[in-house]
Amino acid sequence: MVVLLSGSGTLLQAVLDAAQDPGYGVQVVAVGADRDDIEGLRRAAARHVPTFVERLRDHPDRAAWDAALADRIGAYRPDLVVSAGFMKILGSAVLATHRVVNTHPALLPSFPGAHAVRDALAHGVTVTGCTLHAVDAGVDTGPILAQRAVEVRAGDTESSLHERIKVAERELLVTTLPGLARVHPLDQP
Repeated sequence: MVVLLSGSGTLLQAVLDAAQDPGYGVQVVAVGADRDDIEGLRRAAARHVPTFVERLRDHPDRAAWDAALADRIGAYRPDLVVSAGFMKILGSAVLATHRVVNTHPALLPSFPGAHAVRDALAHGVTVTGCTLHAVDAGVDTGPILAQRAVEVRAGDTESSLHERIKVAERELLVTTLPGLARVHPLDQP
């Protein structure tokens, strides 16, 4: 699989750690990012996983960036692409040529978008969590593959709640990926 990220790469690290067990059944063949000089790329390099960067600003428009990203991903011939903290919306070129899943820090369909944890707190929910879903053309609208609940505690801040969600998100991704990796690449989740 190819993992796409935009930041620290803690989800990637969880997968890389699990993949050290030959019985895990998942291999990260490359890590792609939309920014240079981020911790996630350093995590991949430390494990000798090839990396690439495809920055939006290096292209005349979003469609050109998406086509270039699809080509970069395709060079590694992955069975699956995992958007793990990748903070860009993937377009039709990537989605037409690759099976993509995404992690999201809320129990979709509630609280889609980039501010899910803040939105959950603002709405006063007592339970939120994380979702692994197939990526489609919408924003966090693809079919739900797995979810894990996280209790919202009295006194939670956006930061404290997000940290607990990240723990659940890493566990959810690591436990769900082997089953997804066994699905034939042409079968959509």
